[in-house]
Amino acid sequence: MQRIRVLVVDGHRIFAESLAAALAAEQDVDVAAVGSGPMALRGLERAAADGRRFDVLLADADLGTLAQPLTTVPPQASPARDGTPRGPVDGIALVSGVRTSHPYLRTVVLAERDDPRRAAAALQAGASGWVAKDCSLSRLLAVIRGVLRDETHLPPALLTGVLRELTAARKHRTESERLVESLTPRELEVLRCMVAGLGRKAVAERLFLSPHTVRTHMQNVLGKLGVHSTLAAVALARRAGVGPADLAAATASLSVP
Repeated sequence: MQRIRVLVVDGHRIFAESLAAALAAEQDVDVAAVGSGPMALRGLERAAADGRRFDVLLADADLGTLAQPLTTVPPQASPARDGTPRGPVDGIALVSGVRTSHPYLRTVVLAERDDPRRAAAALQAGASGWVAKDCSLSRLLAVIRGVLRDETHLPPALLTGVLRELTAARKHRTESERLVESLTPRELEVLRCMVAGLGRKAVAERLFLSPHTVRTHMQNVLGKLGVHSTLAAVALARRAGVGPADLAAATASLSVP
């Protein structure tokens, strides 16, 4: 019998351990429970190194704040200047963070309540399912086995709302991409510096430009993107898939204004 290895991560340890105990009663399920994102990441790495990697991750949607940076910057977290995540990182961001480092892992988000917006965000982050915590154990087991067959599981009541959210997100992303494409190469580089959290003086130093020239570029970026603040420009850039500038990269090729 092929066994299914499941990792439960939930900030409420009693819930996590109780759920793990219930799942472990199944003959084909091996399960472990942890109470935080960092513990989940360590458990995944340790299991993979031992050749006993987990198959399914059950992540609490309201996991809270990770005390340590993820190996991959999740889109929900604003990066600090050194490129590490900062600010709140919930269970959905954890799903995003493990997607690259553990591509074989199927993830299911456990939620206190149904929320079409967050469920859509979970699917975009790479989750294969969204399950309410008050569902039956048999339902959860069906989802676990289903995602291992590459199925996507959502409560029927959420389908319409999630489809609406995904359609709206796709529309916003397409529009954002079109606006970003209107930027010149230099303006795009300035935007990437803004996404990295650099201020006008830091951008000037990095690109070997005068602060006045950087100010002009920034104004042009805001105008072409149709926004009125750096924060709005950064949000639009992230929707369009624009990442932060590599602050460790050499800047010799960027000396032409």
